[in-house]
Amino acid sequence: MKILLSILLMSLLSVSALFSQPSTTQTEPTPCTTVQQKQFDFWVGEWDLTWPGKNVGAVDHGTNSIKRILDGCVVQESFSGQDAMHLRGTSVSIFDTNADKWRQTWVDNEGGCLDFVGELKDGQMMLQREAIRKDGTRILQRMVWKNITTNELDWSWEASRDGGKTWQVQWPIHYKRRI
Repeated sequence: MKILLSILLMSLLSVSALFSQPSTTQTEPTPCTTVQQKQFDFWVGEWDLTWPGKNVGAVDHGTNSIKRILDGCVVQESFSGQDAMHLRGTSVSIFDTNADKWRQTWVDNEGGCLDFVGELKDGQMMLQREAIRKDGTRILQRMVWKNITTNELDWSWEASRDGGKTWQVQWPIHYKRRI
């Protein structure tokens, strides 16, 4: 009986102590809320894509679905070349607060794995990488998002063989938001 009373008394003291202490519950910090981390928000959405086809005057079509994942910290892309091409791919982009730059990794159904680094500057998002071609030559490659409005934008894949002095557009794509 003494043991039972001791247990009851300890329980009451524990409950009393619990209610008498001020609340120390803190809210979790909200990740990825800086202004820079929202710079890719223009790209988030469902998009219909067009680009020049292989034949003169032809236009090819594709789609791209862009969303924020992982508590809003990561921008995820899902590209499809639809009937125009075999290429399907996905990328993940994140703002690296330590480097103060955007980082993107692209992977696709053709075995591609590309890493880019860049920033939003003068109204254009630009991500760049150095690549080594099969013949051993080094080139720069970049993606540029420009002419950005609420419902449309232009994206281009570009290459430089002179260290970035000049750039050649390899693949221009026009985005139109699905409404």
